Amino acid sequence: MENRIIKVQDGLKHSDEAAIILSDINRLYFSGFKSSAGLALITKSCAYLIVDFRYGEAAKAQVKHMNVEVYQNLLRTLRELFKKHGVRKVYFENNGVTLKQANTYRDMLKDCEVTPVFDTYLDAIIDNLRIIKSDDEIQKIEQAQKITEEAYLEILNYIKPGAVERDIALELEYLMRKKGAETVAFDLITITGKNTSRPHGVPGDRVVRDGDFFTMDIGARFEGYNSDMTRTVAVGHVSDEQRSIYETVLRSQKTALQKIKSGVAAEKIDSIARDIITSAGFGDCFGHATGHGVGLEIHELPTVSVKNKTLLSAGMVITCEPGIYISDKFGVRIEDMVLVTPHGYKNFTTVPKELIIL
Repeated sequence: MENRIIKVQDGLKHSDEAAIILSDINRLYFSGFKSSAGLALITKSCAYLIVDFRYGEAAKAQVKHMNVEVYQNLLRTLRELFKKHGVRKVYFENNGVTLKQANTYRDMLKDCEVTPVFDTYLDAIIDNLRIIKSDDEIQKIEQAQKITEEAYLEILNYIKPGAVERDIALELEYLMRKKGAETVAFDLITITGKNTSRPHGVPGDRVVRDGDFFTMDIGARFEGYNSDMTRTVAVGHVSDEQRSIYETVLRSQKTALQKIKSGVAAEKIDSIARDIITSAGFGDCFGHATGHGVGLEIHELPTVSVKNKTLLSAGMVITCEPGIYISDKFGVRIEDMVLVTPHGYKNFTTVPKELIIL
């Protein structure tokens, strides 16, 4: 984490500049400390985690690479630190900061005779750091995926005619927490029948029926880091149409995966997956990006989409998740989460993706 702070310090152009990090996720990224309030102040020569009384004791015990300041009056604390380090200009994040926060800090810094900058300059520095995962981050993501898969393999026993979508989601969350997840990575998608035609369908009271597809888009969070996986299974039996569409999505997903490696443009991976689905006559039924980055947030850079020319680099963690969704009928999505390597990829997702009929 010290290297992350140094990268921000290197991005400060002059000795009288500093960065203030307000968003919960980025504050966690730089401090390693989870809290619902506070800020990180990074100057050319020093870094501070500034929190109120609620977090003071825990932060001082946990954070060793930043100075922890517990404030009673935030304006006074900032004024003192700005004076100590000769700060005259402060960069703020543009992403993840509310208009209310921006206005509050504009007024506060005016009292300190410091110029606030709300643009994308600091975001670019942070994004370039977060898009490449460290070994420690990779290990946590991999563990989150292991927990997800263990829960998935158990939940297959619950998916049968008469089971309710919402109950399966609750059981999955219970299993993930029992196996070591701090929470789920997002609101789990466990949908059946016609609901599977909705890419982000919400589990409700729909009952599983014989002949249904059942889609699970699921993930766990482990020590702040997320996993993401989708599997579509069948219940009882499938029609020829269901099997054909499943095999098309599977071929699309496998083909795109094989092209993932450092130096390949994200848009190329998307087009490979999309071209197969389009050639099968279902281009209009695949309306989302082929993938996205995963880390502290479930959706991070890079987006694996038709418009993103970003070159994949070793250390990126991305998903590959093409799908076909036939309105008011059924849908299929298959999603793996992989680590980009210099010569290919490492697939964190190890559970089978060939069609399972329960």
